[in-house]
Amino acid sequence: MPGKEVIAVILGGGAGSRLYPLTATRSKPAVPIAGKYRLVDIPISNCINSNINRMFVLTQYNSASLNKHIKNTYQFSGFSSGFVDILAAEQTPDSLGWFQGTADAVRQSLKHIHKNDFDYCLILSGDQLYQMDFGDMIENHKKNGADISIATIPVGEREAPEFGILKSNEENHITSFIEKPDKSLLPEWVSNTGDEMQQQGRQYLASMGIYIFNRKLLFDLLEVEKKDATDFGKEIIPDAINKYKVFSYQYDGYWTDIGNIYSFFEANLALTLDIPPFNLFDNQKMVYSRARMLPPSKISGTTMLQTILAEGTIIHAQSISNSVVGIRSRIGAGSNIMSCYIMGNDSYETIEEIDRNFERGIPKLGIGDNCSLTNVIVDKDCRVGNNVVITGGSHLPDSDHSLYAVKDGIVVIKKGAIIPDGFVIQ
Repeated sequence: MPGKEVIAVILGGGAGSRLYPLTATRSKPAVPIAGKYRLVDIPISNCINSNINRMFVLTQYNSASLNKHIKNTYQFSGFSSGFVDILAAEQTPDSLGWFQGTADAVRQSLKHIHKNDFDYCLILSGDQLYQMDFGDMIENHKKNGADISIATIPVGEREAPEFGILKSNEENHITSFIEKPDKSLLPEWVSNTGDEMQQQGRQYLASMGIYIFNRKLLFDLLEVEKKDATDFGKEIIPDAINKYKVFSYQYDGYWTDIGNIYSFFEANLALTLDIPPFNLFDNQKMVYSRARMLPPSKISGTTMLQTILAEGTIIHAQSISNSVVGIRSRIGAGSNIMSCYIMGNDSYETIEEIDRNFERGIPKLGIGDNCSLTNVIVDKDCRVGNNVVITGGSHLPDSDHSLYAVKDGIVVIKKGAIIPDGFVIQ
């Protein structure tokens, strides 16, 4: 049981520009996923399921909604030592600037982290979707007598240039590492990832950005040896491989790095498959989030196929397929929703508010009547009028407008946008 000897540090990421406009008003870990969760719930849930209940979340951009979510969600018993604390970048006499990278973020937070009793520091990313038992990784770290362990996953040739790629010997001792190699270099970095992975063409070992550091070494590296280094992947890890016992822990399950709109969209829609790669329905690997007192969903005359429907929704649509529909969503009669992520709303409108907005020509919260939406992400609290047609796809160039943005053919309706009746994108 790793609980008392491990402390977890979850990196909230930078400005999250590749996830814009979803990160225009919130930090990356606070982006809603699967209709009712936030991205930060994934690493936190993995920790809780691994009996690790002391966590710091490091953030600096648009952190208000993240702070609110964590405050309202993760409250451990008064008889427990568990906590999930936000550590935001702060100006101090020793540090006047923002976090400059992953290593710098942890370095600036050491003054808070060191007050806790722990032997190992587990460093995680706040924008990945996966289910992992960190207890196995920690036991593997101890068994190997490792100074640093890196969780790795086999990837194919197409993905390899996006990651740090490494090679290890038969004992899984890492012997070399390269950050985001050019495709021309890949033949030199082929690894024996096992028969099953090799058959899938996944023959490169990629760093998942999940690390275990022994306590003393973490402090020595960040405060003495590499006190000017800003990034783990680019600076700390490559140098440590030549000086310390750095081991690979190969993970073969589902894992995706939600770094851009396309990967975010694909990861959410994959949840609607009959056998999804990420299983939300696993008693042993619960995903925890804020417990909301919402009514059950109400559906009238809608044909639904491969759809995830969160609680508190009111659905009169004609059809919904291959889509995720978030909390408190409202979809009007005659509408057709295909391959969309509707994030939902933060509150319900009263009849009086609906009447008042109607007089001012403002649509109701949610999706109106007789709409057709395909390949669309509708952010929180949007008002989409009647007879709106939005068809995303490769025919649409990337663009940014006041009400929406287009990324990789996916139309993203911005948070709180008001889309008028008859609006068309196709």
